[in-house]
Amino acid sequence: MDYLDSLRVFRSVVEGKSFTRAADMLSITTPAVSRAISGLEQRLGSRLLHRTTRQVSLTEAAEHFYDGCCRILDDLEVLEAEASNQAREPTGVLRLVAHTTATVSRLVPLISTFKQKYPKVSLDVTLTERPVDLVADGYDLGIVVPFMLSTDTVVTRLLERMPLSVVATPAYLEKHALPEHPSELVDHTFVAMSPTLRKPSLTFRLGDEDMTVPLKFDISSNNAVFNREMVLESWGVGVVPAALVQEEVASGKLVSILDDFEIIDGEVEIRLAYNSRTLLPAKVKAFVEHAATFFDEVAVARPARASSRT
Repeated sequence: MDYLDSLRVFRSVVEGKSFTRAADMLSITTPAVSRAISGLEQRLGSRLLHRTTRQVSLTEAAEHFYDGCCRILDDLEVLEAEASNQAREPTGVLRLVAHTTATVSRLVPLISTFKQKYPKVSLDVTLTERPVDLVADGYDLGIVVPFMLSTDTVVTRLLERMPLSVVATPAYLEKHALPEHPSELVDHTFVAMSPTLRKPSLTFRLGDEDMTVPLKFDISSNNAVFNREMVLESWGVGVVPAALVQEEVASGKLVSILDDFEIIDGEVEIRLAYNSRTLLPAKVKAFVEHAATFFDEVAVARPARASSRT
């Protein structure tokens, strides 16, 4: 029997004024109660109880110890209850890191619906395009693209494969012939993702064959929103996540190019990353489950030309 259990036995003996009653209260044997009290007295080097055939009572030296014992056990019960409640009910601050551009179109509605469902959870959101270490950086969760994870010790879950779109402005296409075949892209200038993040080429499937087209570019960056804005200024053809240009294509500000050709390497994986599969805090478990449901609904609503999740 450990020290805390011995303290619980001691308190029960004092409250029940009997070893037998204490044993009944704790569902243990009377000899076990006796051994616990003897062990405490040996540890403290002081007698705690006066024993008679009818009842037990505190010694003078034990009265202060009993008061402190009760405070410790009461405080411990409160802490255990709070920890248990937090394990069951999502509360507290959830620290989330997310990729700035690949997830931003999803992140706001995801968090909004999560907050409506779990109002007791506060969110501290960091947007970045740099590699992160969830544990070292103190994050509960990450909504990331694969290159952002600086360690392979975390659990990841695929949320979405976001298709890429090849787009240009009507003004750009007035000055340059609209490409009707992937091979014609070699005559165009691109606003590209930084070569350190994505190879400057696109691979299209043409029947039973694949064609890889190198991308000629004068402007590149690590930010898809910046690239979209440069494309809107007619500085070239853009290859950006489809969700980032959906409104611009619908309004006619941008024209989607080569839609009839499948881009083999034309998807951005969005993954949910967290530190463990077991003993997740309630707030983390709730967000994991909510995000999975949210992205499932996104996949159902996605146009048929987009790739399905696996």
